Amino acid sequence: MLRAARGGGVRLLLPARGGGAAEGRGGSVPDLSLLPLPPLQRRLQRRLLQQVSRPAAPPPATPPAVGRWLLACSGAVAGAVVLGGVTRLTESGLSMVDWHLVKEMKPPRTQQEWEAEFQKYQQFPEFKILNHDMTLTEFKFIWYMEYSHRMWGRVVGLVYILPAAYFWRKGWLSRPMKGCVLALCSLVCFQGLLGWYMVKSGLEEKPDSYDIPRVSQYRLAAHLGSALVLYSASLWTGLSLLLPRHKLPESHQLLRLRQFAHGTTALIFLTALSGAFVAGLDAGLVYNSFPKMGERWIPDDLLAFSPVLRNIFENPTTVQFDHRILGIASVTAVTALYLFSRKIPLPRRTRMAVTSLLAVACMQVGLGISTLLLYVPTPLAATHQSGSLALLSMALWLMSELRRVPK
Repeated sequence: MLRAARGGGVRLLLPARGGGAAEGRGGSVPDLSLLPLPPLQRRLQRRLLQQVSRPAAPPPATPPAVGRWLLACSGAVAGAVVLGGVTRLTESGLSMVDWHLVKEMKPPRTQQEWEAEFQKYQQFPEFKILNHDMTLTEFKFIWYMEYSHRMWGRVVGLVYILPAAYFWRKGWLSRPMKGCVLALCSLVCFQGLLGWYMVKSGLEEKPDSYDIPRVSQYRLAAHLGSALVLYSASLWTGLSLLLPRHKLPESHQLLRLRQFAHGTTALIFLTALSGAFVAGLDAGLVYNSFPKMGERWIPDDLLAFSPVLRNIFENPTTVQFDHRILGIASVTAVTALYLFSRKIPLPRRTRMAVTSLLAVACMQVGLGISTLLLYVPTPLAATHQSGSLALLSMALWLMSELRRVPK
C-alpha cells in the first residue's frame, strides 16, 4: 500500500491486480477520501502554513528618542566648535602642553601646582617668542580656556557613547542605524586624537621659522572639518528620524531644486572649512577693508609664494581672498535658490526652511564684513563662526525637507 500527499491530507493507493497500483476502470485512480493527520503532524503543518502565508513584517521604526538624542549630540558638537573658535581667538590653545585622557581632568589647585604647570608652558616656543612677559594670572586664563574646550570634548564623547550603548542594548536601533551610530562614535574618538595632533604642531621647535608659534593650518582645517562632518551627520540623521517626508510631486523643477540645494549646501560647507585657514594664518588681519582689499580689487601679493599652489593654503592674502569669494558665492547661491523656489508650490515647512536659509545667509555676510572691518574682535569673530554653523544647519534642514518619499 502506497501513501501520497494530496491537499494537506494522506491518500491511500491500494495494490491492484497484476502488481500495479489500483487505477480502477480505464486506468484512472479512484477518488479516495483523505485521511486526517495525527495531532502532532497537524499542528506542525498548520504552523508551517501560517509562516508561509504570513506577509513579511516591516522593519521596526526607530523610536523618536533616538532622533532627539542625535539632535542633542549635534548641539553638543556645535558648542565644542564655538568654544574651540574662542580658544583659538584668545590664543589659548597651546597653554596645555601635554595630553592625558583622565589625569588632566583634575585642574591645578594649589599655588605649587599652578607654578609647576606654568613652568612646563615656559619651555615651549609660544612663551619664549610671544608670551615671555606673561604673568601667572594671565596664564591661568588661557589655561582654563583650553581646559574648558578639552573637558567639553569629553562631554561630547559621553553624550554620544553612553546613550548609544543604551539604545543598542534596548534593541531600538535597526541594522543601518547601528552602522551609523558606530561611525559617529568612531568619529568622536578620532576627533579627540586629531585635536591633540593639531596642538602638537604648535609645540614643536622650528629654528628656521621667523613666524609666531601657531598650530598648523592644515591640521586645524582637518580638526574643524571632521567636527563639521560629525555635526552635519548627526543633525541630518536626527532630522530624518523626526521630520516626516513630504509627498511632493516628482516634477522636473523639484528635481532641479533638490540638486540646487545639495550644491548650495556643499558650497556653504566649503566656505566654513576655508575659515579654518583664515583662523590658522590670522588672515583676517591682513586687509581690513571691503569690498576692495586695500586700494585694489585684486592685491599685488595674491600669488607671492612659489609654487603657485602654495598660495591657496599658506599665503594669508590669498586665503582671505578665497574666503571672500566663497562667502559671496554662497550668499549668491542661497539668493538664487530662494528665487527659484518661489516658482514651485512647496509645503509651509519647506518654505520656512528656504526663507530661514536666506535670512541666516544675509546675517552671516554682515557678520563677516563687520568682523573684517573691526580688526577681528573676539566676540564678533566668535559670533561669525557660530553663524557658519547656523547657515549650514539651515541648508541641511532644507535638504531634509526635500527628501524623496521611498517607494
